[in-house]
Amino acid sequence: MRRILLICSIFVTVLMIMQGARSDPQAEELLRQCSNSNTTNDLSIFLSNFNKTFSDMRKQLSNGHFATAYYTDVFGLVQCRNYLSIADCVACFDAGLAQIRRDCPQADGAHLIYQGCFLRYEARNFYKQISFEDSSGVCINNRTASEPAAFKPAVEELLTDLIAATPKIKSFYAASKRQVFDGGPTAIATVYVVAQCVQNISQSDCDTCLSRAYINVQTCPPQAGGSSVDAGCFLRYSDTAFFTDNDVTDITQYVEGGSSTKKTPLIAGLIGGLCLVLLMSVLLLWYRLLRKSKKAERGDISGVTKLQGAVMYNYKDLKSATNNFSLEYKVGEGGFGDVYKGIIANGNIVAVKKLAVVTSKEKTDFESEVRLISNVHHRNILRLLGCSGKGPVQLLVYEFMENGSLDTFLYGDKRGTLSWKQRMDIILGIARGLAYLHEQFHVCIIHRDMKSSNILLDDDLQPKIADFGLARLLPKDQSHLTTRFAGTLGYTAPEYAIHGHLSEKVDTYGFGIVVLEIISGRRCSDMINEHLTESLLQYTWKLYDNGKHFELMDETLDPTEYNVDNAKKIIEIALKCTQSPVSSRPAMSEVVVQLVNDGSVEQRPPNKPKFVQMTKNIDDDSSTSTAPSISNATATLTKFTGR
Repeated sequence: MRRILLICSIFVTVLMIMQGARSDPQAEELLRQCSNSNTTNDLSIFLSNFNKTFSDMRKQLSNGHFATAYYTDVFGLVQCRNYLSIADCVACFDAGLAQIRRDCPQADGAHLIYQGCFLRYEARNFYKQISFEDSSGVCINNRTASEPAAFKPAVEELLTDLIAATPKIKSFYAASKRQVFDGGPTAIATVYVVAQCVQNISQSDCDTCLSRAYINVQTCPPQAGGSSVDAGCFLRYSDTAFFTDNDVTDITQYVEGGSSTKKTPLIAGLIGGLCLVLLMSVLLLWYRLLRKSKKAERGDISGVTKLQGAVMYNYKDLKSATNNFSLEYKVGEGGFGDVYKGIIANGNIVAVKKLAVVTSKEKTDFESEVRLISNVHHRNILRLLGCSGKGPVQLLVYEFMENGSLDTFLYGDKRGTLSWKQRMDIILGIARGLAYLHEQFHVCIIHRDMKSSNILLDDDLQPKIADFGLARLLPKDQSHLTTRFAGTLGYTAPEYAIHGHLSEKVDTYGFGIVVLEIISGRRCSDMINEHLTESLLQYTWKLYDNGKHFELMDETLDPTEYNVDNAKKIIEIALKCTQSPVSSRPAMSEVVVQLVNDGSVEQRPPNKPKFVQMTKNIDDDSSTSTAPSISNATATLTKFTGR
């Protein structure tokens, strides 16, 4: 009996809490939608990720009114109206979460909009979306404002001003009020209006969303109140105060014509002064550039430091974006540091590479990497967005590639999914990226570790060369002799692996190996022949030398997708990139020309390459020499993966 009474008591308490949340005007429901499809994952795993996502967002609300979080196919977002206190914001969030749990228990997505807050989760990245199919305006139909003839134009005027101002305000939020007059000296009413956009959309999208929201709500006046909601924004007006005077935003500076007559002389004077300062600055800059132009030679490292650096991120923000660098957010690891998936404040998903920088030399290398890569801009090069640091921990922030690395498509989980055309586009994109690094950037950059796992694929399966942790600058017209081997056995050119001779042709060699992997769908070091381990390059050369190159083709490819002569051409290009002597390898710009040329390679056939065997020997036509042990010096670079 006592147990039954206890259960009844708990039920009544929960019901009272829910009724209390419903009675809260900030928890008045404006829009609710559950996805028509249920999660395809195991329900227990889905619920675990769902709980982690919303728990993370609730923690973030202790410091603000907006939060995003992501855990394995559960993207989440919450935003409260800025006039709410933190406590009221969390209470609104809790009420919304309880309703979503009850109304959408297994749906793979849902959104719920209250007067006070907005909650949403999806199985995909929705952070840039600004409109719903079910967006709507909600009017208060049970009461008409006093003096409707004067109230309606006052509402329309204030809404118009607020919509013009809000996208120009950094927080995408504005609250304003305006008195209503009917021709007399005494106000007959006051209009209260709030406009807000989701913080992770652009200014133009905010403007577009609010303009649409105005269309939804403009039919409400002269009714006493109305709201318009959408995926990217919120608009509300009322003749009753729902925020305090302390929450009012001064929008006059953002509205066209606001206080303009008083500011015109001052603005004119400022413009005149600025023009004079600008002219003097341009002349001074021109003079300095003229004096120093001869110092910016190709290969001058000092030229890099003078370029604009990367964006400096707040360390605390990146820590929050990766959920304190949790294992759930970890997507890769390597000898130079781990990589985490993070969702930053604007909703963008990034890859955060965490490095331990202790010694002064390591710090110098890190700063050099940041200065260098932050100025590399090419569609086939992974973009460095910025960096951050706290003590010995340094962070690099890159754009995130959801499709992960090329190797997973060749001989990993996604093997067999690439068509011949997609493979050719990837080969051409890599070649163009390397040509840019070697010949088109203001200094020659050598990657030194070209391999399939360092090629990332974007949403359109276009390649991006990643991880410049080993990048170095090449002095003009010279190869560089290094005593520190850095690379991966199987992809590294013999002259570099054994003798330490470094030039851009080391990358050309690695490119050739990657091309062979793309064509064959095989790992460069996984070939077995007559009970002896041999490299993919050795196997390819034997087939080519015996006229059986067609046997190299990936068995998962549809033979009708490619032309045999074209396939032979690609194989010959790959072999030319790996041939010896080094001087006979083509420049990457030449490779690009050969790839885009529809005809076959009209030059002499490739020379036989030198082979770095798994026994660490070098094999050529005349002699065999034993290479130094390089396995312990092989550097495995970080790989950004999409999962």
